[in-house]
Amino acid sequence: MINKAIIVGNVGADPEIRTLESGVKVCRVRVATTERVRKDDGWGDHTEWHTVVLWRGLADVADRYVRKGSQIYVEGPMRSNEWTDKEGNRRFTVEIIATDMKLLGRREGGASSAAPAGAVSSGAATTYTPTAAPAAAPVAQPATPAVAPNVADEDDLPF
Repeated sequence: MINKAIIVGNVGADPEIRTLESGVKVCRVRVATTERVRKDDGWGDHTEWHTVVLWRGLADVADRYVRKGSQIYVEGPMRSNEWTDKEGNRRFTVEIIATDMKLLGRREGGASSAAPAGAVSSGAATTYTPTAAPAAAPVAQPATPAVAPNVADEDDLPF
């Protein structure tokens, strides 16, 4: 089974940062994604709001570099929560628990923040991966795929 959301959108408000009693930092940020959709009277925009939760190192990066209007790439599983509020109403929310975040700059071509320490910058995007381990060297791939000896003819395949 796969549970993975990938969004690119604009941050709607400055991130909400909390530090738990254990010292772990957690961040909650609202991200808007907009797509063109066909409507009865032509084309229009549809904006969807997503709640993204970032933990530990990702929360620290968001605290230092993400602001309202920032454009970010977020990847991670979706989690649903259900609870009863103070008035006795049942509430429901869906959140993306970020496992990867890329800082893409600011909306409308505004100046982006400086890249965080330890981040890898590639073009207009800045990538932050929460692990501190050095990246392994890429493995060279052969120019042409290897052919297995004695491969059966297509007509002999069992399906």
